[in-house]
Amino acid sequence: MKKNSSFLVLVFLAFFISNAQSISTSPYSLYGLGSLYESNFGLIPAIGNSGIGLPSGSFINNKNAASLVNIPMNNFFFEFGGTAIQTSFQNNSKTENRNNFQFSHLAFAFPITTKSAFSLALMPYSSSSFIISDVKISIIDGSNEYYNLDVIGSGGLNNLDLSYAYKVTNKLSFGMSASVLFGSTKDDRTYTINNTVTLLDKKTSYNGIRPILSSQFKIDPDFTFGLNVKTPTKINAAKVQYVAIANSTGSSVLESDKKTAADDFYLPLEIGVGINKVFKNKLSVTFDYEKRFWDATNQSDLYGDFTNQQKFALGFSYQKAKESRNYFDRIRFATGLNYDSGYLQINNRKIDDKSFSIGLSLPFDRNSSALFVSYSYGEKGKITNSLIKEDYHKLTLSLNLDGIWFVKRKID
Repeated sequence: MKKNSSFLVLVFLAFFISNAQSISTSPYSLYGLGSLYESNFGLIPAIGNSGIGLPSGSFINNKNAASLVNIPMNNFFFEFGGTAIQTSFQNNSKTENRNNFQFSHLAFAFPITTKSAFSLALMPYSSSSFIISDVKISIIDGSNEYYNLDVIGSGGLNNLDLSYAYKVTNKLSFGMSASVLFGSTKDDRTYTINNTVTLLDKKTSYNGIRPILSSQFKIDPDFTFGLNVKTPTKINAAKVQYVAIANSTGSSVLESDKKTAADDFYLPLEIGVGINKVFKNKLSVTFDYEKRFWDATNQSDLYGDFTNQQKFALGFSYQKAKESRNYFDRIRFATGLNYDSGYLQINNRKIDDKSFSIGLSLPFDRNSSALFVSYSYGEKGKITNSLIKEDYHKLTLSLNLDGIWFVKRKID
């Protein structure tokens, strides 16, 4: 039985790695490392992606590593999840719909001692997936001369997260994480000027390690404060590209799989704070605020600029009675709101993202095994002459399996 379980985990892991980089499709993934994807576990997607101050002992809270110390001793959490996304893209002239489904995360966590815990998780970090066709761009501003551009992008980065938590006192705990980022993006472009076609196929590989520090402090048994600090990090880049040109007289290859210098990408300092308040042991309220200091990275994109980003998240969850014999009393219901100011500024307009979510957790047993289901609706960007509005519906499923380890049998 253990061999079969181990094999099943390996199958999930292999399938996840082979597909994790295409979690979403968006024209805004043209920029930087692609669209940054927020993969959250358990009930967190249902409570507006809040949870920095949530001292969870029933699922893996990847918003704050310090919360791992709340996992009961001898318990082993194994969680995996998937996301289905239906997106509608609109501009001034047309509307297009796209559907996508993808595994979103694979993780496990367990206590090491009564004061420490560890977790390992694999999830997508960014996605670069877009198609841009027949865009006319002026060679010189104000002139009638232009070229046509066609672009196809794919790939993205994965995040292998290793976290350790330690309980200093019954009220204070600290967490340390290392996010190992790795992956590649492909950018295939066709430039057409009169009867001349230039092909540029580029593959850029990235890798880097980002340290994260976190803490949680219980002001009282029902009120917890959380803090996250993600350090500024350089993501190393290397690219290989192929360049060819063709016209009425023939064709020629200018570069063939040539390794060239690539600009490294810089992730900014990120600071997040959160609170969690429980009322009458039934209603839980969470609120997060995060700021990402992109201005300090002094970097920009060919088509836009990176600017400071703010995120607000508010969540509510309700469970009538955790220990009740009535199954419906043990179901936890949740809802939340999220606003992200965005980090991209295109033509002096920021690409913001706002969403609403609902969900629930369906327990399997008296431990913490449960199925988490959440639905969110959101809007990203605006309809202008140069921008696109995205309306998306997202369904997230996460399964948390709770096993009991190293407990002696009471009856042989």
